[in-house]
Amino acid sequence: MWKLSLAVGFAAGYVLGSRAGRQRYEQIAKVTREIARNPTVQNATDRARQQAGAVAGKAADAVAGRVGDRLPNAVTDRVPYFNRTRAEDDGWGTFRP
Repeated sequence: MWKLSLAVGFAAGYVLGSRAGRQRYEQIAKVTREIARNPTVQNATDRARQQAGAVAGKAADAVAGRVGDRLPNAVTDRVPYFNRTRAEDDGWGTFRP
């Protein structure tokens, strides 16, 4: 993940600090838009989003299973995830009230 952040930082630095001017910026922006519209990239983004939701849901389940019963009512009343009788699965691996 840090490599992606580093690459984005370098790209932003180049675009913002480029001496080539507006023309080079427009060229880079056009290529970026084309990449973002690519169906393969969109599918990969969707898969990553779904996987992140599933992992977050599993982590929330693990936390709720280990500490949910030991939390005071003041906390469980404010966090709907701990009260599963009123919650529904939202399809992302998390629960909504």
